[in-house]
Amino acid sequence: MPGARDRGAAPARWLGTGLLGLFLLPMSLSLEVSVGKATTIYAVNGTEILLPCTFSSCFGFQDLYFWWSYNSSDTFRIIIDGTVKNEKSDPKVKSKDDDRITLEGSTKEKMNNISILLRNLEFSDTGKYTCHVRNPKENNIHHQATITLQVVDKLEEVDNTVTLIILGVVGGVIGLLICILLLKKFIAFVIKKTQEKKKECLVSSSGNDNTENGLPGSKAEEKAPTKV
Repeated sequence: MPGARDRGAAPARWLGTGLLGLFLLPMSLSLEVSVGKATTIYAVNGTEILLPCTFSSCFGFQDLYFWWSYNSSDTFRIIIDGTVKNEKSDPKVKSKDDDRITLEGSTKEKMNNISILLRNLEFSDTGKYTCHVRNPKENNIHHQATITLQVVDKLEEVDNTVTLIILGVVGGVIGLLICILLLKKFIAFVIKKTQEKKKECLVSSSGNDNTENGLPGSKAEEKAPTKV
């Protein structure tokens, strides 16, 4: 019957989806590679620049293999590669194609840093640099992250005039609001004190009127003693 087959197929699909999720979950929690938040960095020709790269693994690593690749519009090459034996060992360089490159990373204190320093920059160094990591302990799972380097003649100074103006205006508005709130509280305090004084005056004036008019409870009600 078609209805029965459809009802039987639905649990099977859910079971398959669940098994796939359980299979992918360890992968999502395993090896991660990062080159920082900036996707593009700028450096002046003739200077040096640090290309950052760190990795992390929830399952640890053994004989981890890493390499950096350079990619421009017409060139692709591996510029440095190496290995990390375990968490207690520093990275070791196996080969590099440029003496200007040095490995600056360390895995001690759980830094897991495999950054490289590129010295004596040239305009031809502009391009994409990708940090690759492969972990045999996780079935040779491979992750990577890319950062773009732009080598320029000089760094342009950022004009902060507009930012400073905006900050000044915002600060002035906030200061004005604070002054208005303080003034409002002061006026409310003065009004409250004035009303309290008026009430005191009315009570005092009412007591005096009762005394003068000889109302009950006043001194005017008292009679002189009768002579015998």
